[in-house]
Amino acid sequence: MSREGLRVREVSNEEGNRLLRIVRRSSGSVVTWRRAQMVLLSVQGMDVAGIAKVTFTSPDRVREVINNFNEDGFDSLYPKYAGGRPPTFSLPQRQAIKRIALSRPADHGLPFSTWSLSKLADFLVAEGVVDDISHEGLRELLKREEVSFQAVKTWKHSTDVDYEAKKNRVLELYDMAEGKATSGPGDPTVVFSMDEFGPLNLLPRPGKQWAPVVRRSSKGSTGSPRRRRLRATYKRTKGVRHLFAALDMNADKLYGHIKTNKNRVTFLTFCRYLRSLYPPEVRIAIVMDNFSPHLSTRKDRRVGDWAAANNVELAYVPTNASYLNRIECHFTALRYFALNGTDHQSHEEQNSMIRRYIAWRNRHKDNEVVRAISLRAKVA
Repeated sequence: MSREGLRVREVSNEEGNRLLRIVRRSSGSVVTWRRAQMVLLSVQGMDVAGIAKVTFTSPDRVREVINNFNEDGFDSLYPKYAGGRPPTFSLPQRQAIKRIALSRPADHGLPFSTWSLSKLADFLVAEGVVDDISHEGLRELLKREEVSFQAVKTWKHSTDVDYEAKKNRVLELYDMAEGKATSGPGDPTVVFSMDEFGPLNLLPRPGKQWAPVVRRSSKGSTGSPRRRRLRATYKRTKGVRHLFAALDMNADKLYGHIKTNKNRVTFLTFCRYLRSLYPPEVRIAIVMDNFSPHLSTRKDRRVGDWAAANNVELAYVPTNASYLNRIECHFTALRYFALNGTDHQSHEEQNSMIRRYIAWRNRHKDNEVVRAISLRAKVA
């Protein structure tokens, strides 16, 4: 038989079904699965070149598998490993496995949206990164390399044409505030990170609490529940509030004012308060997002005019890139400690809780729990 006309020997119906079961199985050796796939494709009439293209391997490898099956049958499908310790992988191999696992299958021309362990193991063998690797071995290797299977989250890509310039300026201001960079002529001495938090509604907020463990003898009752119960609300007629907050990057201090609305007037009122914290000759910068009241427009130039007249630099993060605003991660801690698990009956009660938290946070800047929750949400 010529090399180009190489075909697997005649297989019985029972042997064909056995090949099909091996190919459909999601567990077991990747090498066995690939060899069975090549043999089955040959049984179905595909030539060597077609099999090599489908299985992402070389024609010589396909011929070797088919010839071995013709001589030894199903025994040739199972790799003959010697006893002893599991195979170890070199540093370049581990780095290649991690790099491929962190990439998208589409980057390699594959019609998958995500890697499964079986697809990833198959691709690694096909690319010659490893000779063989089991699914569990791959899972353990990825775990040691600190790679885990995680949910994909939405992420808004910035379409700002000045993305790089704005991002670099914001990061430069952060470095100045933290003493990592030296301020040049005209650069601010003090940097604030500012944003609004809200709307703040009056509603029961989910949270967690310490509670007795449930037992058969003490499951609790409606009259005496083990945990606090939150009421259900359908009508909320007391309006909303908005928190204007700023983080003094130099002093690591939070400031907050609660307003009934957020517009250009309330925004400028809060900015004037921030300006009053330092002498007029001290130039300050305020990092903020592109919310419309923060901007100067052709019809309303109050924001830009006020900044120019008061020795203030307004640094805007790029569009859809509010993650660069440092105040955002502090809102995570505020929500966790001051709002989660609460059911305030009035805005005065809720506002008081927020103000008291800000004052407490400023007195406990180095609190490990607060810092851990803030750092968990910190990006820039």
